[in-house]
Amino acid sequence: MSSEVITIGKISSVFGLQGALKVFSFTDPRENILTYSPWLLKKNNELIEVELVTGKCQGKIITARLKGVSDRDTAAALVGYDIQISKALLPATKTDEYYWHDLIGLNVETVEGTKFGVVDSILETGANDVLIVKGDKERLIPFLQPETVVNIDLKTGLMRVDWDSDF
Repeated sequence: MSSEVITIGKISSVFGLQGALKVFSFTDPRENILTYSPWLLKKNNELIEVELVTGKCQGKIITARLKGVSDRDTAAALVGYDIQISKALLPATKTDEYYWHDLIGLNVETVEGTKFGVVDSILETGANDVLIVKGDKERLIPFLQPETVVNIDLKTGLMRVDWDSDF
């Protein structure tokens, strides 16, 4: 099941007395977390499916109300849970667009065939995203298509980059 779901946020605290929750969103834009339902709440080995009733941005925070959660104590029991959804709920990507979770774990090699390792994580910067590739050493490679990232093949799990192996 873990390969069929993606974590899109976390319940950070309660909001008020009526069972509302503060949510930390990993989506971009952050309010997109409110467009998905049902949510799968995961903490340790426990998985709970819940229905999102309503939610909104309030300044810099996002609040959400879940079906069956109508008081502060019930809401408090959900604090710390990761919010996951089925990947099937995500909109299809266009050509040369990728979700970060699709790139994590890809093997990375240069156009000449030098193996760099695997995409471990991605760092969001103001100018462009940066791939953190771990192998014989850690490399930070700008995610610029097609200048640096020449080809991505999700079926074979391979990303080819135009990047000097000395960096």
